[in-house]
Amino acid sequence: MELQGNVWLTIDGQKLGGQDRVALLAAVAAEGSITSAAKAVGMSYKGAWDAIEAMNNLAGEPLVERVAGGKGGGGTRLTGRGAQLVENFRKVDAAHREFVAHLSAQSHTLADDFLLIQRMKMKTSARNQFSGKVVALKRGAVNDEVVLEIVGGQQIVATITRDSSDSLGLDVGVEAFALIKASSVIVATDLGDVKLSARNRLTGKVSRVLPGAVNTEVSIELPGGGTIAAIVTRDSGESLALEDGVEASAIFKASSVIFGTPA
Repeated sequence: MELQGNVWLTIDGQKLGGQDRVALLAAVAAEGSITSAAKAVGMSYKGAWDAIEAMNNLAGEPLVERVAGGKGGGGTRLTGRGAQLVENFRKVDAAHREFVAHLSAQSHTLADDFLLIQRMKMKTSARNQFSGKVVALKRGAVNDEVVLEIVGGQQIVATITRDSSDSLGLDVGVEAFALIKASSVIVATDLGDVKLSARNRLTGKVSRVLPGAVNTEVSIELPGGGTIAAIVTRDSGESLALEDGVEASAIFKASSVIFGTPA
């Protein structure tokens, strides 16, 4: 039996990236654009954007940023933190490879347990994942209201059952993550002083619009480097005139937020 393994960076139990994502970051640094970087690593344009947005959200600060102007009309580059992450990951990966090779040479008595461990990975269908810290917790007889501060200082409010809150060990100062399905997010522009019953309203600028036959996927870049995605009908996207740079708000109910804590 030969042991194999890959290095993954995680934050609060959520995957920040592994070899594929770090290779994408390195390609961004070399190519200067998401499109070229995606082609260089054999990844779809959408897949590359999804990965970068997830990494920016979970890292707590931007790893990739846009560059405006220039002859080419601007591009994309790594931030200092992103470049540091690529360099450090490569060092860790090299040490890991040496460790696995050494362990593999002595693994004659080991069987399927190592392969089983490799498969034990959390997966979620929720498009939006944010890590942060609980800054407020309001107890109720049945439900609790929890406020999570995420990258950029914005806050996400969730309403969960008291039993769930207790089982997760939620309290002020606890590290946690929030999951929100893209289909639960409403996109709005020019709200002005309109009052809404939905507790969550994250405001930023549209960074990506991917029209489909029926639905359109919209990404809104938030202050501080986070991104939230929404699925809207194609007609709605066109009526809102959604395009890169347009100011927009992502609105969702507190009951649409799923909370979790690191194991």
